[in-house]
Amino acid sequence: MHVHETGSEHLTDVSSAALRTFFRVAAAWDLSVEEQLTLLGGPSRSTLFAWKKRGADRLARDVLERLSYIFGIWKALQILLPDPELADAWVRRPNAALPFGGRSALERMLSGNVSDLYEVRRYLDAERGGWP
Repeated sequence: MHVHETGSEHLTDVSSAALRTFFRVAAAWDLSVEEQLTLLGGPSRSTLFAWKKRGADRLARDVLERLSYIFGIWKALQILLPDPELADAWVRRPNAALPFGGRSALERMLSGNVSDLYEVRRYLDAERGGWP
């Protein structure tokens, strides 16, 4: 049996699923609207609310990259800190580790640069032995 799915239908499904997951992470991390906007790369407020209500047909590559790092950060925290409350609170706690310099991981992630999301992800993956 062969199932045919057009590329645009698949991208809509992927984009909408990614956004649903992001909004669950945003709720778990207690992110403000402004923090969500920054982590997603600065879409307009109206775009954010439309995404929350209806999903998206196709997300830009930059947004998908950001979401990938955010999901990796969330997953690494769930592995490192099996208590979901501790894992979710970790992003807001000050951290003396080198990538954070006393700031929280969320502060680092809110710089607006994709590279900062990457660095937080890399730090957590190294902590759990996933990356060098």
